[in-house]
Amino acid sequence: MTETLWLWIGFNVFILAMLALDLGVFHRKSHIVSLRESLTWTAVWVVLAMLFNLGVWHYAGSTKALEFFTGYLIEKSLSVDNVFVFALLFSYFAVPPTYQHKVLFWGILGALVMRAIMIAVGAALITKFAWIIYVFGAFLIITGVKMIVKRSEEIHPENNPVVRWFKKLMPVTAEYRGDRFFVREQGRLAATPLFVVLLLVEITDLIFAVDSIPAIFAVTRDPFIVYTSNVFAILGLRSLYFALAGVMDKFHYLKIGLGVVLSFVGLKMILAHTAWKIDTLVSLGVIVAVLATSIVWSLLRPRKTAAPGVVPSP
Repeated sequence: MTETLWLWIGFNVFILAMLALDLGVFHRKSHIVSLRESLTWTAVWVVLAMLFNLGVWHYAGSTKALEFFTGYLIEKSLSVDNVFVFALLFSYFAVPPTYQHKVLFWGILGALVMRAIMIAVGAALITKFAWIIYVFGAFLIITGVKMIVKRSEEIHPENNPVVRWFKKLMPVTAEYRGDRFFVREQGRLAATPLFVVLLLVEITDLIFAVDSIPAIFAVTRDPFIVYTSNVFAILGLRSLYFALAGVMDKFHYLKIGLGVVLSFVGLKMILAHTAWKIDTLVSLGVIVAVLATSIVWSLLRPRKTAAPGVVPSP
């Protein structure tokens, strides 16, 4: 599939058309995204991903289809962690709900470009340096263990070096100016706090991509499958945020489950060329079981409340 140029062109044209439809028709005016709207768009992106998977099955066989579905599930589950951080950022900066969709739209559009570059680089590294797969595997295991051990997460945007550098480069207004990212004040171009939030959303996704992209390379080495599964999972992230924004604190054990998944995928990557190689179908079963267990356990054991701005320990 990777060698067929029209597949890459056709897929990207379709994605750009969907994004244009989203921003130009359904979200032309800033508004508060309702639960019904968010659930509808979440369902739309999931259905589109599954229809695409059926196409992969038809044209490339069941193995490729299973790789796509497993990669999609890994990225989708890891993107839930992004949702937690987005919620903290929006709360910290007191972003009005009316403007949150615009921030996530442009943030995820930028994320797609960054991930395409990272996937291309990752595929080139694996092709040229086969041993890099073991580095990726070890990195995922370490990251997974850290995610399990670190039970709380705090947001301190003022300490972010990129944000501090940006504020030296360009003045930032004290207040929001509607849904605008930039304004002119006294003849000078200035950024608004909304653009600072967008910048942090991009940085956050870049950090999470460092974990998730190697994880999908543990399932498949086909850059087209890695890219498309990433894109479909990321495009549904905006609607997923608005669907989970009010209830995501209930799934406090999910972070532990994601840590276990990352560690397992890292182990699969390390064992890929040994007699103990883990089959993709087995991987899918383990991932589904771990995520389902962490969600059910979260509902059975509600957590205690914590101070604002901090995700409390279970």
